[in-house]
Amino acid sequence: MWIRDRLDGLWSDKDFAQWYPRDGRPGLSPAQLATVSMLQFVLDLSDPDAAEAVRCRIDFTYTLGLELDDPGFHHSVLGDFRDRLPQDGRADRLLDLALTRLELAAEAMRAALEELARTAAHALNGLVDEDWGRRYGRQIRLGTNPTRPKTRINTTGPDARRLLEHLSRNRPGLPGGPQA
Repeated sequence: MWIRDRLDGLWSDKDFAQWYPRDGRPGLSPAQLATVSMLQFVLDLSDPDAAEAVRCRIDFTYTLGLELDDPGFHHSVLGDFRDRLPQDGRADRLLDLALTRLELAAEAMRAALEELARTAAHALNGLVDEDWGRRYGRQIRLGTNPTRPKTRINTTGPDARRLLEHLSRNRPGLPGGPQA
């Protein structure tokens, strides 16, 4: 849900314009199928389970921007979508888009920690540990062949949430937003 709220999704349909013919019946949103595929990977879901999640899980419905009564799609659509990935370097371009967004989110976390350390270091007491130092202690560049992107995805979001909860609970007087 955070992906939709904060990043307005990882992809948009125009990122896939070259994948589909311009004529014929409109198909399912390729950006939504890419998002389902990413969630499917992160959550280790089969095609039928991922299609069922789109129909039944409110977090999937929200993340995809679907109406609550959206009927979803048949699970075979995910396989058809993946069949298009190997053509013309599409998978690499799609991964580059997602990694750029992940890099931005991780870099935003690093920048927030750095600003807090500069202006209110005491606010980080009891939160930042050695692991956080390794993850956010220097500029984040994932490059074209990142190591453990799933681990980065699974840590950056919860880390950001933990930071916000910690600050809200322990330092309610901290000013919000960047300072001039």
